[in-house]
Amino acid sequence: ANREITALRYLMMMNTLFAITIAAIHHGYCISAFTPSPQNKVVACRSGSPLCASLGGNRDHEEDPCPSANARREFLSKLFNGATSAAVVSTVMFSPEPASAFSNKISDKYDDRPKQRGAKPKGLGLGKRTDMGGEEYIGLKQCGAAPNCFCSTDPVEDYPDHSIPSWKYPADSISSKEDAFQQLYEVVKEYPPGQDNIDGGGFDIVTFDPKAGYMYVQFESLKNGFIDDVEFAVIDEKTNQVEVRSSSRLGYLDYGVNSRRLNYLAKALRVWGWDAPGVDLKTHRGYADENGLKF
Repeated sequence: ANREITALRYLMMMNTLFAITIAAIHHGYCISAFTPSPQNKVVACRSGSPLCASLGGNRDHEEDPCPSANARREFLSKLFNGATSAAVVSTVMFSPEPASAFSNKISDKYDDRPKQRGAKPKGLGLGKRTDMGGEEYIGLKQCGAAPNCFCSTDPVEDYPDHSIPSWKYPADSISSKEDAFQQLYEVVKEYPPGQDNIDGGGFDIVTFDPKAGYMYVQFESLKNGFIDDVEFAVIDEKTNQVEVRSSSRLGYLDYGVNSRRLNYLAKALRVWGWDAPGVDLKTHRGYADENGLKF
């Protein structure tokens, strides 16, 4: 607890300093005015600086001197007062998500490490997307250029290294998407953190809505707390097809984490009769090569 408080205080201090600097730059303030030069002179204010104008400087000349010591104290007061709102904004913008560890993590060994969870991506869930040809379709969030994402709704002609087949539940034994998602939920719930040396930080089923045919899960790495976002969704209720997406939030490479996770889940579902192909590295050679994976 004391370590967390200290870290929070440090973060707030850094955010405040950051906000002060941004406020000074935004208003044209002369940061070097705080410290006299060896000749007991101060650096000239930027031309057009509001500080020089408000405290007696001439806005029209680049070499007009910055304020005196008394004026600098006034400047400091004004700057701190003016930076308060900026510090709040900075804290909101740059603070990470609360680093509450998942309860099913495999170890407490790395709890003292700062976690790099990253921000939850915008645009998750089913939505209207546009392919490279300008055609609209309903699908999950598209993968970016980085080889750390797979999505079954990404058009294979546009994203050959990211597109994977949809998964299909056995229509002869499962009569509804609600039952299919209940089975999918049970399989995900039994996922073993740390399998194949990945996801040691555990996972959390954030959203489970079988009536809507949607599930959203976050998986976390053990050492650095990287979060990957995994989604399952039904687009057409007339079919037995389930769309799937698994993507890393941070970094460029995933070193095979997303493929290994999806392949484990796909294999577990195939035991129950699902047609779940997973990720075949032979058909995703760009992903395999960039991540240094053998196939």
